[in-house]
Amino acid sequence: MATEEGKYNIKAVSKMLGIQPGTLRAWERRYQIVAPKRNESGHRLYTEEHIKILKWLIRKVDQGFSISQAVSLLENKELNAEPLQMDKEGDRSGALANELLEALLHFNESKAHDLINQAFSFYTIDKVLIDILGSLLVKIGHQWEEGKITSAHEHFASSILRSRIGMILHSFPHNGVLPKVVAVCGPGEAHELGLLIFTLFLRRRGFEVVYLGTSIADEDIDTVIGVVKPKFLFLSCTLKSNVPETLKLSERLTESYGNLHVGIGGFGIDSLGSEEKMKYEQFIPGSSPQEWEEWIKERLL
Repeated sequence: MATEEGKYNIKAVSKMLGIQPGTLRAWERRYQIVAPKRNESGHRLYTEEHIKILKWLIRKVDQGFSISQAVSLLENKELNAEPLQMDKEGDRSGALANELLEALLHFNESKAHDLINQAFSFYTIDKVLIDILGSLLVKIGHQWEEGKITSAHEHFASSILRSRIGMILHSFPHNGVLPKVVAVCGPGEAHELGLLIFTLFLRRRGFEVVYLGTSIADEDIDTVIGVVKPKFLFLSCTLKSNVPETLKLSERLTESYGNLHVGIGGFGIDSLGSEEKMKYEQFIPGSSPQEWEEWIKERLL
């Protein structure tokens, strides 16, 4: 075990690694994988070596291993004096997303919650939100759009996912240096789960987000902008039929508020043809966290 001084508290480690403090404590208690030092007040302090070990374990569970399997692999690597580096096994989180989809489509609430609990126990918050729940939302949207599932299925799945996402939406502190953000569904839109996930992405990065949810009247959006004075406004559009009005609103808001950057996303926007995406590229942040990061970074400069 490293003899260096601890310098990161559990809150800092949680934010750095994207893992909940409760999960960190549970890993320490069950598997003794790291032994944080304690300061005079008894608070945990993690060293650089602890961070290195935890990052390696998180990579393993992101690839689909259980935490107990990851710890076993770690112990074997330490015994063999092998470097802690990321293995190249395929990511298996898609299997969990498929199992969760089946539970939701069979109206099995208890199993759905068990699977979500399992995901949050084994994977980072970003991993669960983007790779598991995000991919699940795309599948549900496709199936509903194509008439393969009923509105009852869509409403049930939305209710379960919304409740779980909402539980952690306000748990992240915001950075007062960063500009404010408004998030709302586009005109006529009632499907807010994709917007919720994107809002969590922003909150994880320290943005203060005013989340409005489902569609509101155009004039009400102007009222919110006047009060909040955000630098960013994000609109979500799931239905293809609502795309024209969402694009029209984006153009109007950009023209009306010179310092406002409008971003639009969702299944409806993803379905645009290449020519339309080129035409409206200033409004489209992309479909991956890396693209979102770059789009926002360019407009923060």
